[in-house]
Amino acid sequence: MPGMPNMRLRDLPSFIRTTDPDELIFNFALNEAQASHRATAIIVNSFDDLEGPVLDEMSSTYGAVYPIGPLNLLYSQAFGTVPESARSSLWKEDSACLGWLDGRQANSVIYVNFGSLATMTGQQLTEFAWGLANSGHDFLWIIRPDALVVDESAALSREFLVETSGRGFLASWCPQEDVLGHPSIGGFLTHCGWNSTMEAISSGVPMICWPFFADQQPNCRFLCAEWGGVGMEVDDDVKREKVEEMVRELLAGEKGAEMRRKASQWKERTIRVTEPGGRSFIKFEEVVKDVLSGGNALY
Repeated sequence: MPGMPNMRLRDLPSFIRTTDPDELIFNFALNEAQASHRATAIIVNSFDDLEGPVLDEMSSTYGAVYPIGPLNLLYSQAFGTVPESARSSLWKEDSACLGWLDGRQANSVIYVNFGSLATMTGQQLTEFAWGLANSGHDFLWIIRPDALVVDESAALSREFLVETSGRGFLASWCPQEDVLGHPSIGGFLTHCGWNSTMEAISSGVPMICWPFFADQQPNCRFLCAEWGGVGMEVDDDVKREKVEEMVRELLAGEKGAEMRRKASQWKERTIRVTEPGGRSFIKFEEVVKDVLSGGNALY
């Protein structure tokens, strides 16, 4: 694939790997890609240092491509604190967990959030839960109020809640950027959605990756193999022993320390590209000047 070296078949989105010509998301993506040829410009929530080869290939195909990411950091650099109305969250945020994080040591907490749409089975929930419990580390776990678990009867056991009392915080949602920027967070167990990926990179937080669908598989591959190894992948058939091992390694092991060092380097890069004079900041100014001010079509 142009601009995407070393990709395996399993790293591609399931709707790309499908053999069904009527697959809904595949046909939607196909139509959007074709429509992109009609655009005067395409805005991308990424930046040259992160995805240079991919962005170069896009530019050769579509013409004017403007990478102005990370958007969350570009906004805060330009306007200060990001208001709730401008955040990417699809759920009402509860900030109570921030007070709990204040009482934890630096880099000691694993933050767990599988995003707005991902689901899991009751068995997977149990394996993740006991992996976190057996790791011995503190954790902040976001369990969505709609239906994170597809089995209606599935729930965290009382035994798990007793075992993790005092070192685990469960919440229905949270202000993710504030959480990722908190000094107590040492790692992020994530589904690798693009918003979460960009927010973690711009916060300098390494990741344990459990991709679910869509763009999450290739995002996971880039995190683990292409971007300095700031991610570790959990197998689809999640097991508590592996979750425990990865959490311990990320928060207390030598590999985890090296991942945090590399993640902090990405954080520095995101600051440089989004501050005035940085590459993404300049591209944003070009969008305003060359595209929006000229009344051209934007995609």
